[in-house]
Amino acid sequence: MYTTVNQEGILNNYATEPQIYYADYPSQQQQRQYALQGAFATLILVDFGVS
Repeated sequence: MYTTVNQEGILNNYATEPQIYYADYPSQQQQRQYALQGAFATLILVDFGVS
């Protein structure tokens, strides 16, 4: 933790920043899984809406 002290003696604490990383694009299998989950969720929502 990074800490500074001003002229009045008051502490000011700063949290450490996490390292930044970029997300990877989902693979073909992950994309198919997301589409399947979306279709299933839509089916469930339509079923609840109709009933």
